[in-house]
Amino acid sequence: MPLREKIEAVSRRPGTEFSDDDRAVFADFKTALNRGEIRAAERSADGTWQVNSWVKQGILMGFRMGRLADMSAAQSLRFFDKDTYPTRSFSTEDNVRIVPGGSSIRDGTYVAPGVVCMPPMYVNVGAYVDEGTMIDSHALVGSCAQIGKRVHLSAAAQVGGVLEPVGAVPVIIEDDVLVGGGCGIYEGTIVRERAVLASGTILTGSTPVYDLVREEIYQKSVDAPLEIPAGAVVVPGSRRIGGDVGMAWGLSIYAPVIVKYRDEKTDRSVQLEDFLR
Repeated sequence: MPLREKIEAVSRRPGTEFSDDDRAVFADFKTALNRGEIRAAERSADGTWQVNSWVKQGILMGFRMGRLADMSAAQSLRFFDKDTYPTRSFSTEDNVRIVPGGSSIRDGTYVAPGVVCMPPMYVNVGAYVDEGTMIDSHALVGSCAQIGKRVHLSAAAQVGGVLEPVGAVPVIIEDDVLVGGGCGIYEGTIVRERAVLASGTILTGSTPVYDLVREEIYQKSVDAPLEIPAGAVVVPGSRRIGGDVGMAWGLSIYAPVIVKYRDEKTDRSVQLEDFLR
């Protein structure tokens, strides 16, 4: 029986009692996640991202299956979590650079060769981090987030995941994107390839993005998540609040703004990141 059918069969079972065979199925599932053989979402040939709901079901099943276990590194450094999700083990053969200093990568993630992890950072279960990406200090890759090749998640960048509902698209960061320091990308936002998010940019499902170049407004709809176009350079901005009180008080509200699209000058400014790898 294919792994998908096994996971779906065990996931449908009510309760929290699981057999050794069920745990063996889940172990195979995590191995496939760690190898990148399965993932929570995949890009189709036309550029559309499709959710693999059964993968999310398997991850959720792991929490239900898990028993609280002592995962302490030492008597003075205590940790307690579900035994189904320990930290993931790496070796030099994985060719992942994990700099000492308090980083943690949960089991059930794919971290490709050439990824650089600066301390302290965290990658949650179900995430997919592709080749050549740098995860900088205090950066978070949330559960099921999909990170492309040669992405730089700068210091304190927060990439939400979206594990539930299982049919929802997780946060997607495509190839060659630069995410500036202190940025936040949440609620299934898709950032297309080569985009640049300036430091402090926040993208959510309820935040419209104003494109000054193309004179368009991008926002999440009932059928589609918020998408940042390929090559867009997004900066934090603001827009005036209408109405008598808002105008009388001189209030404005946060608004991310696309001020340009990536050009040679932008490429030169982000090229410096390669030396850090």
